[in-house]
Amino acid sequence: QVQLVESGGGLVQAGGSLRLSCAASGTTFEILSINVMGWYRQAPGKQRELVASITRGDTTNYADAVKDRFTISRDNAKNTVYLQMNSLKPEDTAVYYCYADRPVRSFRYWGQGTQVTVSS
Repeated sequence: QVQLVESGGGLVQAGGSLRLSCAASGTTFEILSINVMGWYRQAPGKQRELVASITRGDTTNYADAVKDRFTISRDNAKNTVYLQMNSLKPEDTAVYYCYADRPVRSFRYWGQGTQVTVSS
């Protein structure tokens, strides 16, 4: 079964940057069946929201709150998706969850989550 391992979270001051990584592992068939990968985030007491997504063909989508500050990318050879987070704001503080979709199985995989804290 596909597993997603996240890294790169931490504590940063407002205006700083972080890069999140999410590496997918599994059988070749499972990995190649993944189309969309992306990131959700959730702050305490708040609804989980989609931050960014990217297809295997590198079509991207961003939440309005992060446009022009975050960049999502993927390296298909490494089975890894990245989220470059620049000009961070305190309101970006949340747990960030990586996900991967397998349309042929109609299944969504989730990473364990990584904490991002932005101080003012």
